[in-house]
This record gives sequence, C-alpha cells and structure tokens, in this order.
Amino acid sequence: MHFAKRLEKIPPYLFAEINRKRAKLVAEGVDIINMAIGDPDKPTPAHILQVMHAAIDNSATHNYPPYEGTQEFRQAAAKWMERRFGVTDLNPDTEVVASIGSKEAIHNTFLAFVEAGDYTLIPDPGYPVYRTSTIFADGEPFTMPLKAENQFLPDLNAIPEEIAQKAKLLWINYPNNPTGGVATLEFFAELVDFCKQYNILLCHDNAYSEMAYNGYKPPSVLQVPGAKDIAIEFHSLSKSYNMTGWRVGFVVGNALGIQGLRQVKTNVDSGVFKAIQTAAIAAYNTSEAELQTLMSVYQNRRDTIVKGLQSLGWPIQPPKATLYVWVPVPAGYTSAEFVNLLLDKCGIMVAPGSGYGVSGEGFFRIALTISEERMEEAIERMKDAGICY
Repeated sequence: MHFAKRLEKIPPYLFAEINRKRAKLVAEGVDIINMAIGDPDKPTPAHILQVMHAAIDNSATHNYPPYEGTQEFRQAAAKWMERRFGVTDLNPDTEVVASIGSKEAIHNTFLAFVEAGDYTLIPDPGYPVYRTSTIFADGEPFTMPLKAENQFLPDLNAIPEEIAQKAKLLWINYPNNPTGGVATLEFFAELVDFCKQYNILLCHDNAYSEMAYNGYKPPSVLQVPGAKDIAIEFHSLSKSYNMTGWRVGFVVGNALGIQGLRQVKTNVDSGVFKAIQTAAIAAYNTSEAELQTLMSVYQNRRDTIVKGLQSLGWPIQPPKATLYVWVPVPAGYTSAEFVNLLLDKCGIMVAPGSGYGVSGEGFFRIALTISEERMEEAIERMKDAGICY
C-alpha cells in the first residue's frame, strides 16, 4: 500500500503533533502548563445544555438532518447576522448553509472551487487548513504575509497581476488567528473591490467575531455594500460559546459560493445532528450580558498573561480580540528553539509561530485557555528559570 502523493506535500497537523508531545510528557509525570491549543476550558453554558437534553429526547431529531441544515437553524443564523451585524438581506434558502464547525466547511470550499493550475491567496501566518486544503484540491497556495508593521493586514499591492488573474479564492480571518490582528470595514471594502476586479471568491473565516474585549465589536465583511456579490463568511459556535466539540456553525453570503459548498457537502457528509442544531439556535439567542460574562473570563486572562510577560521585558500590548496573544521570541532564538526551551526548562507548552507559516517565524502563540492562577504560575516558572525578553 502507498499513500497518495499529495500527502507527501502535507506536514503532520500542528496541533496533533503538540498533543502527542504533551501526552508523552504527562505520561512521564511532568506537570505541563498547556497554553498551546485554543480549546476553551469552560463548560458550554447551561441554557444550551438544557435545550440539547430536551432535543435528544425528541425522537424527531434522531433521523438524517437536511444536508444544508434545518430551516429553523438557517433562519436563526440569518436573524443572528441581522441582530449582530445589521446584515438584513440574507436568504436562508440560498445564502445560508449549516456546517460541521468551520474546519470542514473551509476545506470543502476549496474542493468546490479550486482545481489544478488555480491559485489561492492565503494569509501567512494563518490557520494551517488554508494551505493544506489548497494542496488537497491540487491548487497552488500564494501566501500574503501578515506583518506587525502593517497591523497584520495583507498588502494587496504585493500580489502579482499574473497570480491574481489565476486566483480562485482569497482567505482572510479577522479577528485573526494567530496574530490577534483586527480589520476595519474600510479594509474589508478594499478586499471586496480587489476580489470583484479579479472575480475571486472572498472567504472570511470569522470564527472569533464574538471574542473581543473592552467594548470592541469586530465587523462582518458582509456589512460592506455589495460584498454579497463576491464574499462568503464562516461562523462557528466553537470558541464564542465554549462548544468546540459540538462541531456546528454556518456559512453565509454569495449564493454561488453557498451552492458550491452545499454541493460538495451533500456528497461527503450527512449534515449536523438535528439536536445540535436546536441547541445552536439557543446559543445564538444567548443574551449580550451572558456572552460578555463569558468574554470577561478571557479578558482577565489576557490581562494576566500580558502583564506577566511585560514584567519579564516583553514589549507587547493586549490584543483587542481573539483567544490568543502573539508574542515575539527573544533575540537569538527561532520560534521552535524558544518553544522547546519553555517546554524543557519550565514545562510550559505554547505554539511556535513558524507552525502557522514562514511569516510566523520569530513569534509564539499563547492560548487563553487555562486559569489565571496557572498563567501566574507559568510566569513564575519563567522568572525562576531566568527566561526573559
């Protein structure tokens, strides 16, 4: 037996490797402070669980769901987009589709639109799936560097004309993983114009739309007039509602983009369990006050780790959004070297920036998924080991 040649181009998935290394050290008795993976540690809110329990007991949820999601779920998604972003013109039948979280929908979008000889425009550093799914679809990834001096926004002028002409998809993700960067509606408007000029489907991975602090409210690309002509947007309940394991979200926007995604999905999956869709509707009806209570936990953690790193000399500021803090490594280290130093000397796990692309070199990512007490312990371990910026 032989693997397909495409697997030779794809490295092991970053977080799978991190988990394997963590499990080995834990088995050896090492007390690991794990800040590597963005998996919320708090339980799913009680009102969502209550709805889920009732939905499971309802035998009407036990059969196959509609491939595109139930009518009630798609209507709830459209209504949430209207309440949250003021996007009022989404048709639940043609411009909304349920997804098994965001990861599968992102991957299936590549399969729907990319073939041999096509380019995809992807952020670097960025979510690794953008690159690997390009390869699975036999396309060629063209990376758009996200640099601190440009507020972690891509420079559209740096994309060669011949690449833009052959590009099928342009991916953005704001608030951004891993950098924590944010984008304005004005920048989204530039992206819409660029994609219309070259007939590129603009794909906005908006998984962190609700994970923002100090009153900041991240926008939707669909708030830009005319964006629906060229853009689709991906939403997930994973991070905002502590529902990573539930695997549910939705994609909205351009009808052709949704049609292509739906066509792939009907051939490779059988939809989201109806009971989970019912619980997701309850999640989207979570009050603003309760959502802010959830976010305050992450905001306090953000402040704790940023102040701790600042006390060790790191010149960083708290990010306005996401579940992450993007931190430069000290001089003289690569990302991988410094991450291994933290693990070996302190029992601290963080993610190397180089795992998110070439432009991630020189950084590491901290996930705000452990308690403030453990974060303070991590800072003390670094201080005791003499590790500073």
